[in-house]
Amino acid sequence: MRSLVDLPISLSREAAAPLTAQLADWLRGAMLSGALAPGVRLPSSRGLAGQLEVSRTVVTEAYQQLYAEGWLEGRHGSGTFVASLEAPRRSVPETPGPWMRRRAVPGEKEINLTPGHPWVRDYDRAAWKRAWRKAADLPPGDYPDPYGLPHLRELLADHLRRVRAVPVGPENILVTRGTGNGLDLCALALLGAGTRAGVEDPGYHVARTVFAARGAEVVPCPVDEDGVIVEGLPDDLRLLYTTPAHQYPLGGRLPIPRRERLLAWARRTGAIVVEDDYDAEFRYDVAPLPALYGLDPARVVLLGTLSKSLAPDVGVGWLVGAPELLDRIAAIRRGVCDRTSGPVQHAVATLLERGDLDRHLRRMRLEYARRRAVVVEVLGGVCRLRGDTAGLHVLAELPPGTGPEIVERAAERGVLLDTVERHHFGPERLHGLVIGYGSASLTDVGRGCRILAELISDAT
Repeated sequence: MRSLVDLPISLSREAAAPLTAQLADWLRGAMLSGALAPGVRLPSSRGLAGQLEVSRTVVTEAYQQLYAEGWLEGRHGSGTFVASLEAPRRSVPETPGPWMRRRAVPGEKEINLTPGHPWVRDYDRAAWKRAWRKAADLPPGDYPDPYGLPHLRELLADHLRRVRAVPVGPENILVTRGTGNGLDLCALALLGAGTRAGVEDPGYHVARTVFAARGAEVVPCPVDEDGVIVEGLPDDLRLLYTTPAHQYPLGGRLPIPRRERLLAWARRTGAIVVEDDYDAEFRYDVAPLPALYGLDPARVVLLGTLSKSLAPDVGVGWLVGAPELLDRIAAIRRGVCDRTSGPVQHAVATLLERGDLDRHLRRMRLEYARRRAVVVEVLGGVCRLRGDTAGLHVLAELPPGTGPEIVERAAERGVLLDTVERHHFGPERLHGLVIGYGSASLTDVGRGCRILAELISDAT
């Protein structure tokens, strides 16, 4: 394996960019392309400074920047290494070559940049096996408690207090099978024929489908770059579904003043706000905003899930609300035989109890931050990006009509994308691509975004 000394690092004192920025950019590009593979040891700051004939401070500050972005990791007493948070990278050319222009063929690996999919290949196998062994030691049970395993509810309450600063106890938590199940339970308890339910537009299509299936009239409620627009919300809504932590699909974070106006509207009209805490675990360069539930527990139901933080296959989420509402939902669950698997709840409880889930979240925040940095770097120069401060997706704004054509051309080259137009319920107001960077490797995110940048440049 080549050492860093063998690679053609070139810094210019005549360039506008500082030497530190030039060096960080060069190293970042080498790691993205695969020229510097995961696990490669970098020279000491003193040694590299001598090779490049720059001050040691230049190298030290470049290393520190890359440490902060997650590209590098330190091993006590051993030096500085390229971080190893994913499968080994393939070498990727900096500019698209002829091989990138060919049509995708059956069996060729696709790059999935559609939203809503997390990275499920990086997890602590020992912790995972330990959790399931402990669950397997327990005998099969009867129908599980409709509220959820009491011990898991206590652990989830502690988790939400620490991670989301939500003042909640186990009496406020009901364990679900995920967000979709939580939405359906809310619909069963709060909606019915003749009721009206507001859903963000553009927004999460599952919420529209669930509410309509339970007999409600679904009302599209417009959003802007910050989230749901409070002014103009109808006064006759029985409930409003919203994603204030990272609006899906635009990516906005609902500001505090608008959160307060939304809750004032709910108190005035008697509506219930169903808060989907979508992507709240993953933030970049921004401080967390308080959950709506914590601002008014009487008017808000909070939904959460492990689908993005751990894996969709786990099938565990939570519904946080007033005890009297949980009593009503628990009675409905008994009546329709809706339940969350007991063994799965025990396994999740072990992951929480031992701190394994917290450690996994810390690792994935770092990993997603690296991918997000690549998306912003590659696409930020060819289009306006929204929603890059949190979550696992961004919105690339495009002129009307260009998104579907780009999606088709990208698919021919093996890159899967989604359009914001598809998420509208009312008239289409916004145009562009919803780009998810959760399920593709760092290398593939970079390669897919370079293909996309070329297509956007050609189309605009």
